[in-house]
Amino acid sequence: MFDNLSTKLSGVFDRLTGRGNLTEADVNEAMREVRVALLEADVALPVVKDFVAKVKEGATGQDVTRSVTPGQQVIKIVHDNLVELLGKEAEPLNLNVAPPAIIMMLGLQGSGKTTTSAKLAKRLSETMRKKVLLASLDVQRPAAQEQLAVLGAQIGVASLPIVVGQQPVAIAKRAIDTARKEGYDIVLLDTAGRLSIDEELMKEAAAVRDAVSPHEKLLVVDSMTGQDAVHTASQFDQKIGISGIILTRIDGDARGGAALSMRAVTGKPIKFLGTGEKTDALEVYHPDRLASRILGMGDVVTLVEKAAANVDDEAQEMAEKLLSGKSFDFNDLAKQLQQMRKMGGIGSLVNMLPGMGKMKDAIKNANVDDKMIKRQEAIIQSMTPAERKNVDLLGAARKRRIAAGSGMQVQDVNRLVKQFLEMQKMMKQVQKLGKKGFMRSMMPKFGGQIAGMKEKE
Repeated sequence: MFDNLSTKLSGVFDRLTGRGNLTEADVNEAMREVRVALLEADVALPVVKDFVAKVKEGATGQDVTRSVTPGQQVIKIVHDNLVELLGKEAEPLNLNVAPPAIIMMLGLQGSGKTTTSAKLAKRLSETMRKKVLLASLDVQRPAAQEQLAVLGAQIGVASLPIVVGQQPVAIAKRAIDTARKEGYDIVLLDTAGRLSIDEELMKEAAAVRDAVSPHEKLLVVDSMTGQDAVHTASQFDQKIGISGIILTRIDGDARGGAALSMRAVTGKPIKFLGTGEKTDALEVYHPDRLASRILGMGDVVTLVEKAAANVDDEAQEMAEKLLSGKSFDFNDLAKQLQQMRKMGGIGSLVNMLPGMGKMKDAIKNANVDDKMIKRQEAIIQSMTPAERKNVDLLGAARKRRIAAGSGMQVQDVNRLVKQFLEMQKMMKQVQKLGKKGFMRSMMPKFGGQIAGMKEKE
């Protein structure tokens, strides 16, 4: 989402750090560029004015302009102010109450509210070990209640049985009563939405709020709608009172202004980010981590958390196998590709690696994307078990058969084989170095490996 903004800010900072000394004129010029970049990213004008004024005040002091590394000092000031703009620190859900904790999900139709309800239920169930009950109060949209029930079954979370004709307030009360009787920790109430804010929507939401007194009132907004999302949040807060915000589709190609404006305009914390369509694509919102991503500094902490959550015992066994001296084959490569997809794909990982933002164009030009991962998996699946074990078996005739079986060209098979042989060579180096030696040797090489993946068609 923040690709364009990140690229423009990185260009500004590169020019600042390339100068030995900074004058006030240099800082003013840089701040003008920062201002334009933020406005183009659809950040609200009052927010931009306040942000630039704070940064300029901090960046034109003598301690900065006379510093040994003035450019780096300015970047730090921008980073710190960006963190403050985004909300300073993560704010957890208010679950420290007598069970069941009641979470009311609000939002317009099409914002991803029902899917987000399921994502949140899955997160609370799996990471916090809470017993969660899902309840749909949406009696307006056809099959909305059935949709939530299906999602609940997919993630292994219970949903309130549907009673045809029952109205939202009655459904909410029945959900709370069921949760108390059956020992649920949390009740998630998925309320109805509308295509736009109207009096009927607000009356219904207010009636549910007054009937059950929810501990959290979370507004789900689509970040792709830009400043309309900020306006929606302000309206819901004024009429219903919200305790937090969940921004969906943060992985899209919008300009990002909603995320940067939301806290400053509404005064309400963003609590989660929806980062994809899968039911596990929901991240806790950390302002400092998001600021680092926007400024091209990566987000290693979230990357490690993703790895810990998604790298399973199978991956651990493979690592032990490689370090023990056993050969690396196509079966191992297929498992690596699967783990990468589980962690959100190449685009998600690149955004979290420090210094990798500048290599996005090279990666894009090299066609290194999630579709490439699927194509490579298709090629491997078209091999026989013997071929996966022994790359030397892959002669011209076999490659033609594999290409036909996977719907690819022979050149695609050759490209994968070439990459595989390079990885196999690297794995042999791992075995010689051992785990610690491998980590020390590979970190400075990582960028070059990705840049080198570009092949001429």
